[in-house]
Amino acid sequence: MGILHEDVVVISQAEKPGEPAVITVNCPDKTGLGCDLCRVILLFGLSICREDAQTDGKWCYLVFWVVGKPNTRWGLLKKRLLEVCPSYFSTSEFDYYKPENQQPKPPDVFLLKFWCAYDREGLLHDVTEVLWELELTIKRVKVSTAPDGRVLDLFFITDNRELLHTKMRQEETIHYLKNVLGKALISCEIELAGAEVTACSQSFLPPAITEDMFNLELPNKHRSGFLAPNPVSVTVDNTFSPSHTLIQILCKDHKGLSYDIMRTLKDYHIQISYGRFFANRKGNCEVDLFLMQADGKKIVDPNKQNALCSRLRMELLRPVRLAVVSRGPDTELLVANPVELSGRGRPLVFHDITLALKTLNTRIFSVEIGRHMIHDREWEVYRILLDEGDGLPVSRNKIEEGVRKVLMGWE
Repeated sequence: MGILHEDVVVISQAEKPGEPAVITVNCPDKTGLGCDLCRVILLFGLSICREDAQTDGKWCYLVFWVVGKPNTRWGLLKKRLLEVCPSYFSTSEFDYYKPENQQPKPPDVFLLKFWCAYDREGLLHDVTEVLWELELTIKRVKVSTAPDGRVLDLFFITDNRELLHTKMRQEETIHYLKNVLGKALISCEIELAGAEVTACSQSFLPPAITEDMFNLELPNKHRSGFLAPNPVSVTVDNTFSPSHTLIQILCKDHKGLSYDIMRTLKDYHIQISYGRFFANRKGNCEVDLFLMQADGKKIVDPNKQNALCSRLRMELLRPVRLAVVSRGPDTELLVANPVELSGRGRPLVFHDITLALKTLNTRIFSVEIGRHMIHDREWEVYRILLDEGDGLPVSRNKIEEGVRKVLMGWE
């Protein structure tokens, strides 16, 4: 017997402003469930300030204390959380227990193409905000400014609701864009993108950039691409529990911290039997994780311990890579994040980049988003060429600092 479908995910909204809402998840377990849940929470713009997780390997119970936007769509959040819970697919049939090699069909990619009569500060962020509210995921973007000042935007997007092939959904999307773009919008159309179109947007990354930004080693000193001096302590203890390896983490809090831990463990096929996460008011985090390998045993191999600890330190110290560089005579903002082994990128990165640049009154001349295999890892890379016009309104250091703060939730 399972539990009632509506009891799988329970959300208790905050009673007073400033207090956290509480999300409770009670469902069958699967490796990587914590990562999938944290990713959905992050996608809705919420921050986890406390988390407890417990499982016996078959059934799990997780509680998240979250804070975020007052206009959060809690009903939709619950629906999206249910979709990643095994019980959501096994309430009537036992579909969840299908062979693991039966991967879901990749979502269709659509091309959203529109012309604007002129550019303005924050235009790209306003469009990104609309697409986020409509649950349209941006896969790639090409933005270019014509000599006469007109702006061409090409967004390669997927629809979380899988309805963008319908006329009603397309009309809804165009209607929302018209409302935010106003008289600047000249034309707008949506069509299914062909495989040859989606495959041709890869760009070349100079070797100097790849060596500096995507270095997987932890250097002894600050260098370009580091988000901030941020000590991270990761320790292993195999004496505390007879059946589990205890990992303890001390670090500074940032947006998506719990997600970064969970996605790393998911990529290593490590299962959490019990976990506790707490962030205090000063922005410091304490994490205790009782872990097992996929075979149900402790992590006793020193090499595996060192590899896991090093990866956790790196992912918490540099969850995204950031640099402001010269691209010929122009200035380019580069942001990169690792892609999960499941193929999913980090949520809201482009949204946060455009928000930061809008706040800094810095216009965007062109954008390229692509994926690159570097050092045997896949990375999602955002290349934003800034519109300098009569000169940048703020210094390069201010741009790097401003984008970093928004990406990390330190603004």
